[in-house]
Amino acid sequence: MNVNHRNVNNGVDTILPMGKMFTLGLQHVLVMYAGAVTVPLIVGGALNLSTEQIALLISADLLCCGIVSFLQAFGIGKWMGIRLPVMMGISYAGIAPMIAIGLMPDMGLPGLYGAIISAGVIGVLIVPLVIKLLWLFPPLVTGTTLTSLGTGLFSVAIIWAGGGYGVEDFGAPLYLGSAGLVVVVTLLVARWGRGFLSSLSILIGLAAGLLLTIALGEVSFTGVAEEPWVRMVKPFHFGYPVFSWSTALTMTLVVIITMIESIGLFFSLAIILNRRLSTDDFKRGLRTDAVGAIVGGVFNTFPYTSYAQNIGLVGITGVRSRWVCIAASVILVALALFPKMAHVVAVIPQYVLGGAALIMFGMVAASGVCILQSVDFKNNRHNLFIFAISMGVGLIPMVSPKFFSAAPEFLAPLLNSGVLLSAISAMVLNLFFNGMDKGSIELLDNLDASDDAEPPAVASGEPLAHMTGPKP
Repeated sequence: MNVNHRNVNNGVDTILPMGKMFTLGLQHVLVMYAGAVTVPLIVGGALNLSTEQIALLISADLLCCGIVSFLQAFGIGKWMGIRLPVMMGISYAGIAPMIAIGLMPDMGLPGLYGAIISAGVIGVLIVPLVIKLLWLFPPLVTGTTLTSLGTGLFSVAIIWAGGGYGVEDFGAPLYLGSAGLVVVVTLLVARWGRGFLSSLSILIGLAAGLLLTIALGEVSFTGVAEEPWVRMVKPFHFGYPVFSWSTALTMTLVVIITMIESIGLFFSLAIILNRRLSTDDFKRGLRTDAVGAIVGGVFNTFPYTSYAQNIGLVGITGVRSRWVCIAASVILVALALFPKMAHVVAVIPQYVLGGAALIMFGMVAASGVCILQSVDFKNNRHNLFIFAISMGVGLIPMVSPKFFSAAPEFLAPLLNSGVLLSAISAMVLNLFFNGMDKGSIELLDNLDASDDAEPPAVASGEPLAHMTGPKP
């Protein structure tokens, strides 16, 4: 008896009661909030923008996070949106090149946004080419890439937990204790919570950390009253975009990096959801990544990608409904349009968010380990070489940020991205040691032909799209 695989996905299309959906959506917003606003803070500070301009960048970012997350989770016809519980946020991969473009005398922010819009358009056009190359991502490559991604993200979580970037008393007992409280409360609720309560483990952990810091006088709500109730984000606030081929190609590389990140995260989500992804799923998902760059360029912000911490949250809570992410996208838009709400969420200290991030990013690395379980390490020693070398290469930017300081500047997006270094290393070494699996290419081309059939067994060289992992 054949089983329709799309009907055993246990809740991807389930619409929950309004109260539960709002609460779970808020949890998604809180775990991604620090990561979402960090890039505008870094880029805005590096470009010497005023406080008001940086605040505008943050509002624009929240608006675009909401819009692009809605497009990804809700979808538009057969053209856009993977229609899975995915949240979209600004990619860290573009920080260095965006600052470089913004500081160019003849470019500035108009030149940066022109480059981002151009890269988004090019990204939309090359999605079919990227899909044709999915055979380059067997479980060995995707598992290694995801493990490297999760491991590399630990540096961000640890910095947050230690107090945040640039704090003078980094590692103070208050910071470490608050982050530790979030972890402990989350684990206790996950272990002994029942039903809906268990699915809120991260949110309850964050609430515990926030209440502690409020009680200790570390949180101030000063400024909430001064914020306007409503503030619209205007397109092209910093001027109409300026276009240049050189800057457009640089940002196109960043968009390609976001696609590679998303491919790995989509694979990870497929394992969590026990779901087979088709080539059309990948096309719609990656096309939304590219459209996210266009939306970002129009509304004064930056390129977007799937957020690892939110996929980790799906694995921890077991809540698979994409409608929760749709609710989260509405909350993000509200935070952008109603600055008082955004200000309240923004008071959560970074070290409190760091405790949650340790768990979220760990889940991403764990997803990579789950994928690697299907790889033959026992009989094929070459696979050990591929994994070991690729993991080491991917950790270079985290362990030694200045390791490639003498390399040409145009290579910065590649050399400063651990996940991209791991992905390229794993792909090249896999081709070198294991060769090209033509059967995998044929199977990939025929993915949509057997949606109602049980997925075939996964060999070490087959694309992960044929693989269904254990339920979390």
